[in-house]
Amino acid sequence: MTEFWLISAPGEKTCQQTWDKLMVATTRTNNLSTNNKFNIPDLKVGTLDVLVGLSDELAKLDTFVESVVKKVAQYMADVLEDSRDKVQENLLANGVDLVTYVTRFQWDMAKYPIKQSLKNISEIISKQVTQIDNDLKARASAYNNLKGNLQNLERKNAGSLMTRSLADIVKKEDFHHCMQCVLLFEDNESGLFSVTLFRKAVDDFKHKARENKFTVRDFQYNEEEMKADKEEMTRLSTDKKKQFGPLVRWLKVNFSEAFIAWIHIKALRVFVESVLRYGLPVNFQAMLLQPNKKNMKKLREVLYDLYKHLDSSAAIIDASMDIPGLNLSQQEYYPYVYYKIDCNLLDFKV
Repeated sequence: MTEFWLISAPGEKTCQQTWDKLMVATTRTNNLSTNNKFNIPDLKVGTLDVLVGLSDELAKLDTFVESVVKKVAQYMADVLEDSRDKVQENLLANGVDLVTYVTRFQWDMAKYPIKQSLKNISEIISKQVTQIDNDLKARASAYNNLKGNLQNLERKNAGSLMTRSLADIVKKEDFHHCMQCVLLFEDNESGLFSVTLFRKAVDDFKHKARENKFTVRDFQYNEEEMKADKEEMTRLSTDKKKQFGPLVRWLKVNFSEAFIAWIHIKALRVFVESVLRYGLPVNFQAMLLQPNKKNMKKLREVLYDLYKHLDSSAAIIDASMDIPGLNLSQQEYYPYVYYKIDCNLLDFKV
């Protein structure tokens, strides 16, 4: 399972007690989930108005950054083409696999200084990821054009004799046969013949050939054009190889940056939502649960029983209701703060 539930609950007498209660309820007897403490530093709280507004902004930023993370991951898979099994080993965060990074999350003080306001930190992340998104578009466009041009040339020189270029099949000496029909080349499907005719017989010959289910292809032997095509293919192939290495390195680095930014947004959201729900002074325990796939429904029930006292309305709140700061329209609502983190970022199973 690459799905995690990032939740928080208010500290009992201590936050350790909140953690111990969760562990007893979910792991000691029933193996519902594998749990880790999720460490969030002492961030600047700011005013309630700012927190409410920031809650909505962070929800949008979360969606945007997740989409960029997925785009970079998917483009990595596209670029690696035949090596898709190697994709996962290139999708790392800070040099470790995604599950390890999430379960051992530590706030990056250098990138996102906690002396800054929450709004400033979210703006730093937004600018950083927007830049990655813009760079990805530019790099992908350049590489895709190159790849497309090369594929078009390759297509011209491959495939059926009915459609492929004849430049690498027909040679100069093939035009020196007098008044005869010669087999120049054949594949599993068809054969290519050279026919020498008087000009006045060409139209009649084409008509008769079509009647007998032959395809007549006009061909002008042009040595310079053929040479130019070969040179163009060599140039494009060389350029593609040259760009491949640096592009994969860029994708690897920027996937890591975007993924790290995404998990920091989750941390910000848990902090903001926990303060809005549980009040001040800041006193909550953030916890990361990796559900056992077979027991997800049971885990939800256990968590509800554990935390239902926090909000008696949680069981009946309709997700379509719009309550400022709670982003109910975005996801399900529970009596505890909850966000999903799904580390399976690709459309295919690698």
